Parts: sequence; C-alpha cells; structure tokens
Amino acid sequence: MTRLRYCRLLAPERPLLNKFYRNHGSPMRAAAQGQLWVARAEEIVAALCLSDVPGGHWLTGLFVAPAWRGQQVARQLIEAAAAELPGNIWLFCHPALEGFYARQAFSSTGALPAPLAERLARYQRSKPLLAMLRGQSSLAGSSPGNSTSV
Repeated sequence: MTRLRYCRLLAPERPLLNKFYRNHGSPMRAAAQGQLWVARAEEIVAALCLSDVPGGHWLTGLFVAPAWRGQQVARQLIEAAAAELPGNIWLFCHPALEGFYARQAFSSTGALPAPLAERLARYQRSKPLLAMLRGQSSLAGSSPGNSTSV
C-alpha cells in the first residue's frame, strides 16, 4: 500500500489543487483564502480547505479521489489538519452525509459564528444542508454577536 503524506498545500501549489478537482469532475475550487490541506501519494489524492471564522475554522472542499475512498483518507486528512489548528471546526453537509461526518467526530449543531449562520441561511434557500461541529470548546460561553443559533 502506498504511504500517504498529509500536509498543508503551499500557496504556489494552489493550481495543483484546482487541477485535482477538475480531473475528478468536481465543481470544487481551491479557496482563495484559508488553509489548503492535502493527502499525497505521488500526487494529490484528497483535499480540504479550512477558512478562519470567529472561534475556529470552516471546512469546505473535502474531496477524496474515487480510487482512494474507503481507506480512511478523509478521516486522516481531517485529523492532520485539526491537530494543527486551535478552536472548533464547522462544516455544512447534505443530510445524507451526517453519518459519515459523525464518524469523523462531528455532531449536528445550531450554534454557529454569525458569518456562518448567515451563509447557511442563504444556502438553505436552495438546498438541504445541516451544520456540523467538531468542537474543542462550546460556543455557549461566547459573547452575544459572536454566535448565532440557526
């Protein structure tokens, strides 16, 4: 089995991530802001982006190449990124993916930083999404205006 390396993608390598998404027919694109993380064998086999939000990070763009699915690559990539970042990690997903993300230590949440709550409300106008949290701390103690329930 090929050994994978989990690491941040350097800024000059950003086009490689867009090529990875494009080669697999994904509409995803490397975020202009945030940290890009990848799993690499000889080439990129999985990726995600973590953007800063109040209290933590917002995970987007998680994609694993079809040939690498079912081998815990997503879990290990999330773990590698989470180990390097303080705070909570939120994501939005289709309800059918709730079980997958629950196995990655995420749980459904209605408590979101205000910018994410606003974004989720917009997205939910056109598609079913739920918010999930992989928490290192609770938002319960956040000051007003820093978090919003959806």
